[in-house]
Amino acid sequence: MTPVRIYDDRTCALGEGPLWHPEREQLFWFDITGQRLLSRVGDDALAWDFDEPVSAAGWIDRDTLMVAGASALWSFDIETGTRAIIAPLEADQPDTRSNDGRADPVGGFWIGTMGRNAEEGAGAIYRYFRGEVRQIFRDITIPNAICFSPGGDTAYFADTAKGAIWKQHIDRAGWPSGKPELFIDFSGVGLAPDGAVCDAQGNLWIAQWGAWRVACHGPDGRFRMALPCGAAHTTCPAFGGEKLGQIFVTSATQGLDDNAQDHHSGGGRTWVADMPVRGIPERKVIL
Repeated sequence: MTPVRIYDDRTCALGEGPLWHPEREQLFWFDITGQRLLSRVGDDALAWDFDEPVSAAGWIDRDTLMVAGASALWSFDIETGTRAIIAPLEADQPDTRSNDGRADPVGGFWIGTMGRNAEEGAGAIYRYFRGEVRQIFRDITIPNAICFSPGGDTAYFADTAKGAIWKQHIDRAGWPSGKPELFIDFSGVGLAPDGAVCDAQGNLWIAQWGAWRVACHGPDGRFRMALPCGAAHTTCPAFGGEKLGQIFVTSATQGLDDNAQDHHSGGGRTWVADMPVRGIPERKVIL
């Protein structure tokens, strides 16, 4: 595992939702409060502006993303920048927005919502599947860490405000089966789990807001190692690069005091490191 280095030096107020498109071999990510989708191809930095906060994505085909926004799930054409609504998402609730999300093993898409000021219990997690958006969890403050085991039978999700991650068995159609089980409780040690992703061995790599790192926990929940990062507020990791042997990490300046930002020069940048483990290709969203 190599030390992290800056992949993209643009500063995001709330960098989030990194997605490695397996067909394009290209990273996409978001600045939620900046209402921007970001990417790069070689030395070319790319950006697309939206008229609402956008936070997470899945890939539909080589040229199309599903983008989660505050009011809808959008179809986004990468080449033209055009977009169209796939399905509304809390469109009647102007005080909420989307947050963390990821495609599941059978082509669905899980997406969390939350209050724009992180109001307690104002959030939920939904699943889009073949044209339907269904709420699957409710009363969540900051939904995060949505990811899936390599075998495809387990989902994970967090409430950052509670400092806890749960695991959930999912059936062959990708729906939750039974009740979620507490997987890791960070509340006693003051750590805040943000975005997460599974590697090919079933380990969870968890960005920890305020901790300057991404922590690795095994399928049994035990701490394995940590990847130090150059930003205090790491927000979400994603595997990508050649043979999915790199990890990309988004970060934020949100939550830093004005006087502290001079001492956080890496805040809001997007980072990358070469890893000793491989990732899982992101699953395709099926409309």
